[in-house]
Amino acid sequence: MSEETATLPATPLQRGMEYLSNAAIAVAVAALLGLVVVQGWQVIARYVINDSPSWTEPVTVLLLTTAMSLGAASGVHTNRHFGFFLLADALGPRMRTLLHAISPLVVAAIGAVMAYWGAVLLLDGLDIRIAGAPMPQSIGYLPLSVGGLLMVVFALNRLLLLLRAPTHDEAR
Repeated sequence: MSEETATLPATPLQRGMEYLSNAAIAVAVAALLGLVVVQGWQVIARYVINDSPSWTEPVTVLLLTTAMSLGAASGVHTNRHFGFFLLADALGPRMRTLLHAISPLVVAAIGAVMAYWGAVLLLDGLDIRIAGAPMPQSIGYLPLSVGGLLMVVFALNRLLLLLRAPTHDEAR
């Protein structure tokens, strides 16, 4: 949490956001563990049994996309994502607040684009099956869409926290 939002009391909304972020991290961790199991089986099947399964590659891609998308969304919630914070911190309080308010709006816009186009691509390929796995070809876009939606929710929540936080001038 940033310095501005650290002093706010935990509201039911903030506890819900925390629960949602923790759930996203739990699913991302499960996906990474699943990735280890699937790749482990791939190595054993290829080099020990000499019968490489065809389903491991699409499942690996799905698990990797899930871990990446949900982990990135949770990074938005915890404000541990990439950003240009030095510029904002070098400016005066009003410009700093303005830039800190623009940042979650940019993240929300990026998340909205990811969610929308991920959903479009998911729906477009649901009737086509992946070679070697009993899954739709477009299933890899589901985590991208869900992650984008969570980025929007978490970014707008960060904006709400910023707008509710007292400024440094008011706190003194």
